[in-house]
Amino acid sequence: MDVFEKTIDNKNIYKGKIITLDLETVLLPNKKTADREIVRHPGAVAIIPVDESGNIYFVKQFRKAINSELLEIPAGKLERGEEPSECALRELQEEIGYTADKLTFITEIYTSPGFADEKIYIFKAEDLIKSELAKDDDEFINIYRHKPDEVFEMIKKREITDAKTIVALMTAFKL
Repeated sequence: MDVFEKTIDNKNIYKGKIITLDLETVLLPNKKTADREIVRHPGAVAIIPVDESGNIYFVKQFRKAINSELLEIPAGKLERGEEPSECALRELQEEIGYTADKLTFITEIYTSPGFADEKIYIFKAEDLIKSELAKDDDEFINIYRHKPDEVFEMIKKREITDAKTIVALMTAFKL
């Protein structure tokens, strides 16, 4: 069965600093039409920083969308024309004050394909090198380190609930 939806109209509803919202009218396989609200996002990276002792670095920051703090691996938005690996090294430096001699691509994921096109490229960073921390003016971050065994217990206890973080850790350490 053909399940493809052909776009027959596209209207931009909102254009913000990071995302845009489009309303697309699509032709369904049964020849009926439907509207799809789609959040357009430039993409992002997430990085699993691992030090020489095997500790994994995390950031804890307040996320307004859920009105709570989350413990996450460092991550950030791709700039226009930026390669994911370049972005990963930049975000690593901005969020935890390190760069890495070894950066390994792990996987890529779509965060919420039911309504958004955001893709996150996941990397593992090793051979960390301390560098000057240049935080964004609107980010307030606390940095933590945990052993992998602790991390998987924290996931079981729902102390880590961020999807990109869980997928990254499970893919890098369990698959």
